[in-house]
Amino acid sequence: MLAVLAAALPWTLARADQPLWEAGGGIAGVALPDYRGSDEERAYLLPLPYFVYRGEVLRVTRDGVQAQLLESRRFEFDISGGGSVPVESERNRARAGMPDLRPTLEVGPLARIHLYRTADRVIGLELRLPVRATLTYGGDAGIRDIGWSSTPNLNLDWKPRAFGDRMNVGLLVGAVYGDRRLNGYFYDVPAEFATAARPAYRAGAGYGGWQAIAAVSHRTDKLWVGAFIKFDELNGAVFADSPLVTRRRHLSGGFGLAYVFAQSRQRVDRD
Repeated sequence: MLAVLAAALPWTLARADQPLWEAGGGIAGVALPDYRGSDEERAYLLPLPYFVYRGEVLRVTRDGVQAQLLESRRFEFDISGGGSVPVESERNRARAGMPDLRPTLEVGPLARIHLYRTADRVIGLELRLPVRATLTYGGDAGIRDIGWSSTPNLNLDWKPRAFGDRMNVGLLVGAVYGDRRLNGYFYDVPAEFATAARPAYRAGAGYGGWQAIAAVSHRTDKLWVGAFIKFDELNGAVFADSPLVTRRRHLSGGFGLAYVFAQSRQRVDRD
């Protein structure tokens, strides 16, 4: 859940002469569907850890933990991750009687291409090309590989001049692709779980719809606040006809509030 919030909220970009690391904590509230395509959603109120690390190679930023493997003025190559929430099938009408969905962890390479950036870094536009392996964890099965995904997207960041570099407004739009195993994990209906209202179904590989995220965050010396809205569109997805897809469009969102209580004395110049 925290990975979902962290990926969605555009944390303020690092300025020159920043602490090497900062640590804090707060609270996060989000409302999310049980899975993409579900017409049932849950609200979560959770503790929110806040940690930023601005190393030359290892960085912890709004995109999660990254290993900065290659960086140039126009191109960066990182390792990044994400994840999804668990779902108890007995609490979801479409999945009643089916196995629960375990929480997932996604990790893989991420290529960033800087398409446009103003000299003062007020506006930046990136093409992002992530490819991630997806693992489930928990239960008797332990850690299990369930496939891979790719979510190529355009990401726009804007820092309004009126707020200096304290506020960041972000917009991300991109497509979602998954292999057969990953799509099957979420949208297959095996014959033994088929009913009159839920026929057997086997999902294919390929296009999984598109999504857009609009977000805003503001940072003072010690306080960080942010909020996001996410829109998901599944029309045209290869699994759109699955009986487990009960809503093809969904709007979700959340907020975060964190207090920064510690930072390093060492200063660095990183963006």
